[in-house]
Amino acid sequence: MICVALPGLAVSTARGQLDGQGLEGVYRAGRRLLSRCRLRVAGREPLAVQARMTAPDRVRFVGTLRVSPSAGPDPDVVVERTRDADGTERIVLRSAAPRPLRLPVEVALGTDLAELGQIASGRAGGERPASVRGSGLRWSGPGVSASVTADPPPADVLASAGLLRWEFDLAPGGTASVELRVRQDGAGPLRSAGRAATSPLAEAAATGDTPGVRDLLRTGIDDLRALLLRDPVRPADVYLAAGAPWRCGLAPADALAAARMALPLGTRLAAGTLRTLARTQHLGPGARSGMIPGPRRDAGPHLPPCCTGTEATLLFPVLLAEARRWGLPEHETEELLPAAERCLTWLRTAVGEGTYLCDPLPGRPVRAETQAHAHRAAVLGADLLDAFGRPGATALREWADRLRSAFRHDFWVEDRSGGRPAAGRGADGRLLPHLDAAAAHLLDTGLLGGGRQAPGLLDKAQTEQLARLLDGPAMHSGWGLRGLAANEPGHNPFGHRAGAVRVAETAVAVAGLAAAGHEKQAGSLLRGLLAAAEAFGHRLPEMFSGEQRAEGSAPVHHPAACRPSATAAAAPVLLLTALAGVRPDAPARTVTLRPVRSAPLGEIGLRGLRLAGGPFSVRVSRLGLALVEEAADGLQLGA
Repeated sequence: MICVALPGLAVSTARGQLDGQGLEGVYRAGRRLLSRCRLRVAGREPLAVQARMTAPDRVRFVGTLRVSPSAGPDPDVVVERTRDADGTERIVLRSAAPRPLRLPVEVALGTDLAELGQIASGRAGGERPASVRGSGLRWSGPGVSASVTADPPPADVLASAGLLRWEFDLAPGGTASVELRVRQDGAGPLRSAGRAATSPLAEAAATGDTPGVRDLLRTGIDDLRALLLRDPVRPADVYLAAGAPWRCGLAPADALAAARMALPLGTRLAAGTLRTLARTQHLGPGARSGMIPGPRRDAGPHLPPCCTGTEATLLFPVLLAEARRWGLPEHETEELLPAAERCLTWLRTAVGEGTYLCDPLPGRPVRAETQAHAHRAAVLGADLLDAFGRPGATALREWADRLRSAFRHDFWVEDRSGGRPAAGRGADGRLLPHLDAAAAHLLDTGLLGGGRQAPGLLDKAQTEQLARLLDGPAMHSGWGLRGLAANEPGHNPFGHRAGAVRVAETAVAVAGLAAAGHEKQAGSLLRGLLAAAEAFGHRLPEMFSGEQRAEGSAPVHHPAACRPSATAAAAPVLLLTALAGVRPDAPARTVTLRPVRSAPLGEIGLRGLRLAGGPFSVRVSRLGLALVEEAADGLQLGA
């Protein structure tokens, strides 16, 4: 049970006790400040009867005790524990006994002050010795120390055992409480960017015929807020961490992808993310000039690891161009335009006189997914350059046309079933014919002015065939899109790029299929993902097992998945706005609606979105007809 309000994090099991096992503990900025917090009342541990998340940053545990010898089988003390990501825990004892009770209470505390990476790799080391500090305990390590304070102060403190002790007298029906606060010494109060009064994400809400739609969007927005971080160079700029507990820092490609999905909630997150990453851009000479740096990422059993810096560099101008369509002010767009131009210059330089964008390392394959990102960046980047009278748009469009024509021939594998897009070409020119979820990015073309969908790399017939393949039994698990088709060598339903369902890729596929007019396939994938969300309590993990859905089955959590995850939390925003077919053009003060006519979820309403600097609400009827219910002044409905 993961509570998040970055940089704060608390990881617990359903028992409520922190035993210091695995990842359990309270963290700040990736450092475990408390690993052990074991409560005993009247010499016994409470029996856990309930554990549930009450908010993304808070979990509530309920336990019971039978302390009166004559009480019979019924518990007569209820113990309620509320643990927050900011390091606060409140313990409340409630008596249901018919006579007064005297309850000794003790809390055993400890920590190793280890970093998250050390804990995950099994190198955390032992607990640090404690010392008494005021009304609590303190632990010190190389360059770091932490302390726990208690209110009310304990009657007894044993540093050698890490124990705090109290004794409470409870009248019948009475209560007593203790509040523990763990803090890193020298650090100020934990201030989560997501709790700020001026949140960059709108208070959007969904209604509809399908149960769970409202909770799915609400939970997604709450999780996005929990993952917000401030740029230390410019604290006014916020961006999304990739996910908790494993990836609580900046991952450029994930941050850009999630900010793009969340554009209907406002453009401030996109602007903050772009400004933060622009400050990391390579500016010197050489082949990397203009790149946004990023780590390597595993690409499954058939491809070597890829460079997420390439993906981030290509996403940068796409996010800027689409943020402008959603209402990013012209002066902010112009401020970020030089960084986008450097990304586009890097793209043209990396391609050179060739047709395809190769991996940056020698001997690496030409990936179909990378060509999709590059093509979208060129088309939307050219549109952006033209809008501000900057040079280079013509060359980008000419290259995009050449890439489109060559890709449809060079990356298509013919077979008796109608063919399929290849995942890549080896350095020797050999096609890599396996089918994986990265093919969904071939459907993600991006938006141009006037609500127009940008052209894609595939022609109409190829797009129809890909739609059939993505909704086929090899790719569609019944819960979402498998990372690798079930009939491909190396398939593993728990392989994070080899068969597990990745929520973000399924959402991209749904949106792309809907935009291309393949509503049946889009609806099938969408309903599967919503069923998975229901099973996960509407808090979608980054990925889950790609085992086939069967009657009475449930999706299985992946042990390495982040939950919450930035891209998974933003996916409901993309899915629901794709159903409504919202295509904005804020500079032209228009919005075009292309709803999914088959209305796969029945009637659906979205209110509280942000478009062109004002609120935007839309409703799609059961007949697939869209109606704008609220819009910014002067915003017109496009054709």
